[in-house]
Amino acid sequence: MATMKIKKGDTVKVMVGDAIKCRGKEGKVISVDHKKNRVVVEGVNLVSKHTKPSAANQNGGIIQKEAPIDLSNVMYLHNGKPTKIGFKVENGKKVRYAKSTGEVID
Repeated sequence: MATMKIKKGDTVKVMVGDAIKCRGKEGKVISVDHKKNRVVVEGVNLVSKHTKPSAANQNGGIIQKEAPIDLSNVMYLHNGKPTKIGFKVENGKKVRYAKSTGEVID
């Protein structure tokens, strides 16, 4: 399995998707599903979920929740601009870098 280029906590921009719902929105990655190549982005792709009353939610009702979107539909934001991510070895460690600027991300 290849290494994921997007990690939890990264800021990403949605490049492809529903015109009204999420294209062009930016947000922080909440979770990454490596097996399905999907990410959940904060405030993007909100869906309505009907819930029954429970101990956690006394009233139940309709709640808004982020749904996962495909990893190929998002791009990493570096200095406010979308960029591709590459890998290189520096000082014996494999690091991510922004291909547009060449700067090391982490």
